[in-house]
Amino acid sequence: MTAPQTLTIPALTAKIEAIFQRARFSAAQAAAIAPVIAAGERDACKSHGVYRIEGCLRSLKIGKVNPGAVPEVIASEGSIVRVDAKGGFSPLAFELGLPLLVERARTQGLAALVINDCFHFSALWVEVERLAAEGLAAMAMCPSYATVAPHGGSAPLLGTNPFAFGWPRPDGAPYVFDFATSVAARGEVELHRRAGTPLPEGWAVDAEGQPTTDPQAALDGAMLTFGGHKGSAIATMIELLAGAMIGDLNSVEALDWLGTTAVAPKHGELILAFDPARFAGGRRDPLAAAELILSGIEGQGARLPSGRRRAARVISEAEGITLSAAEIEGLERLARDGLAAVP
Repeated sequence: MTAPQTLTIPALTAKIEAIFQRARFSAAQAAAIAPVIAAGERDACKSHGVYRIEGCLRSLKIGKVNPGAVPEVIASEGSIVRVDAKGGFSPLAFELGLPLLVERARTQGLAALVINDCFHFSALWVEVERLAAEGLAAMAMCPSYATVAPHGGSAPLLGTNPFAFGWPRPDGAPYVFDFATSVAARGEVELHRRAGTPLPEGWAVDAEGQPTTDPQAALDGAMLTFGGHKGSAIATMIELLAGAMIGDLNSVEALDWLGTTAVAPKHGELILAFDPARFAGGRRDPLAAAELILSGIEGQGARLPSGRRRAARVISEAEGITLSAAEIEGLERLARDGLAAVP
């Protein structure tokens, strides 16, 4: 009988990578995807951990994602770096564009990485943390597929449309936040459905536009934006900047193209990188100035965003990642049967 297991981060990463290779993803695609999923488990972000594997593989099983995609830099003039993901998942395209994005941000002060034609499942904090580690401030955003009603509406039109920000800190972990513009990530609703637990009130409406705490009714209906009209406005901004402006799909078009929400969404992504020193122009040390705010927040006993994830990461790095018996069984089934294990 399968039992819970505790795995080191490298061991879990290798297990995930082998699953994707078993499902006919290229070695490069699998090697880029696996650490991102493992990072979700490492940081106790279950909605972006091993739960995501099946949806990624289903994208291949229904013939949508390109498992052997080789991303290509198709524009790197000026401050805009554009990478065509060629219908593959976004992590490999991000890895290709990252060095150019960092170099352009340092030489020009501000640069943008546009990723087109990608499938996307990953948390954006993974990307902004990478840029903060280079001493850069960063923003990342992307649409999704239409599962969220605009404020005052009752039917899906917007995506969960995540937005992330990272700021480097000289003597510690970067300041990072990453949130869906819906009340919660869609993965959180699915986890409630699997667990048979009700949703908090205010998360969703059913297919008739009535408030619901039933996860299945929410999945059949629409999620709501956080903060009412404020979240709705930010979600719309992301549709415009990371959809229309970069020449890629908006959330309605992504759902129309896929025909289902049971797979990873397909669209584009926009990542912005800023060099704080270039923007400050020598007037003052921007990182030191930022610490007045950030240390002030901590000094009041308030928790900075990502504090919970950071604490979980310390434990995972020291003690490993514990997966439930059901999660281990699922990984073993996928490793053994490949796409045949995906409904």
